[in-house]
Amino acid sequence: MPDFDLDSFKKTWQEQPVQPKYDSTEILQMLNRKSRNYVKYIFWISVAEFLFFSVLGLFYIIKGTESNSFLNILEKLGVQKTSDLKLTFDNIYFVLKMLSLSVTAYFVYKFYQNYKGIKIEENLKKFILKIIQFKKTVNAFILINIVLLISVTSVFMLFVFYILNTQHIEITNSTITGFIIGIILSTILTVLMVWLYYRVVYGIIIKKLDRNLQQLKDIDSQES
Repeated sequence: MPDFDLDSFKKTWQEQPVQPKYDSTEILQMLNRKSRNYVKYIFWISVAEFLFFSVLGLFYIIKGTESNSFLNILEKLGVQKTSDLKLTFDNIYFVLKMLSLSVTAYFVYKFYQNYKGIKIEENLKKFILKIIQFKKTVNAFILINIVLLISVTSVFMLFVFYILNTQHIEITNSTITGFIIGIILSTILTVLMVWLYYRVVYGIIIKKLDRNLQQLKDIDSQES
């Protein structure tokens, strides 16, 4: 029986051609499919947000919780609570809530369009452009929500000063300063919480989408 030569065996093993596990077409299809799924996840998250805030807003409108909380703050500033004041606030709150839900509904529709518009078998360059466009849509959605939050706070601040002026209520400078600082700090805290939410929920998916996008660009550069 011939002697077993381990070095010769290892050399022969290393010289064996290694077959690739997947070819470029299969890898491309896998990346496309995963990218499309990430778009779908963001679409369903936005749908859940829309439904949640719709139900929450309807609850507040029916119960009048937001109205009572806001009017209680005004009472501490010396404002007299009247039915006209409550009606005015309810109208403003309703308009702003509808505006917010309309913005969310618009982006839900845009996300759906992006999801339906992405085809797994599509031309690579077109697919990359659609992923980039989708990322821009997500960033716009986050930015507009933050701007809308700041705008709503500004409207309610102006409403407070309008009521104070209408009812000829004079308050000390320290009270006004404290009120403004409190509103600004609470707005900053809320904006940070909103940003953190989107950073965690949307950011995780966008990072995975970015990795896929980079791999798609690498494949495109190799094919060019």
